[in-house]
Amino acid sequence: MNRPTVLILASDPAFSREVTANWPQDPHRDGPEFTVLDPECSVDFEGSHYDLAIADASSAEKLKRQLKSDKRKPRNKPKDLKQSLAAAGKPAIVIHSDGARGFYNLHGSVLELRREPGIWPLVAGLIGGEILRRRQAESRAAEAEKICAAAQAEATLGRYMVEMRTNVNNALTTVLGNAELLVHEPGLPATMAAQADALRNMALRLHEVFQRFSSLEKELVVVARESGKKSVAAGS
Repeated sequence: MNRPTVLILASDPAFSREVTANWPQDPHRDGPEFTVLDPECSVDFEGSHYDLAIADASSAEKLKRQLKSDKRKPRNKPKDLKQSLAAAGKPAIVIHSDGARGFYNLHGSVLELRREPGIWPLVAGLIGGEILRRRQAESRAAEAEKICAAAQAEATLGRYMVEMRTNVNNALTTVLGNAELLVHEPGLPATMAAQADALRNMALRLHEVFQRFSSLEKELVVVARESGKKSVAAGS
C-alpha cells in the first residue's frame, strides 16, 4: 500500500517544522509523505491527491488582514480556507489562535484545534496519525470486499459447473457415441470421417475436463473437513 500524503498549508516554515518534528513514529510502518504549500497559492483541494490536510489558520487570517488594508481590490477574491477544505470532503486539521473558541471544534471532515503552546503539534500528530490509520484500514477493507465479491462470483460459477456436470457428461456421452459410429461408418467420405474424428476428440477432451471437476470437488470436500478438524482442535 502506498504511503499516505499529509498536505501542510502554512506560510510560516516554523509551522511545518513543528508538525513534522512531532509526528508520532511507528516502528511497524513507514511515516507519511509531507507536502508543504502556501495557503496564498491557489489550490484545488478537491482535485489534489492527499489523505490529510493540516492547515495554519493564522496564515489565512494574515492574508485576509493584508487584503483589507490594501485599498486595491484583489483580482480574485480568496476562498475561505476552512470552507475549501470542507468542500474537498477529506479529513483536515485546522490550527487556529482564537482564544474565544474551545480547544477543538468539529465541522464535518474539518477539525479545528486551538494553538496551545507546546501541545498543539503533539495533539495534531496523534489525531492525524489515527486518521491516517483509519483511512488505511477502510481502504484495506474496501479492497478485501472487492476480492471477496470476485471470489464469490467465481465460486458461484464453479458450483454451477459442478451442478451441471452430470447433464453435460450425458450430452458429451451422446455426442461421443454418435461420433464413434460415424468414424466407423463404412463408405463414409474422407472429409466427413475427418470431421467426425475431430468431433470425437473434442468430446473426449471436454469429458476429461469435467472429470477434473469431479476430482476437484472431492479435494475441496477433504480440505474443508480437515480445516474443520483444525478449528475444533484449536478451540478445545
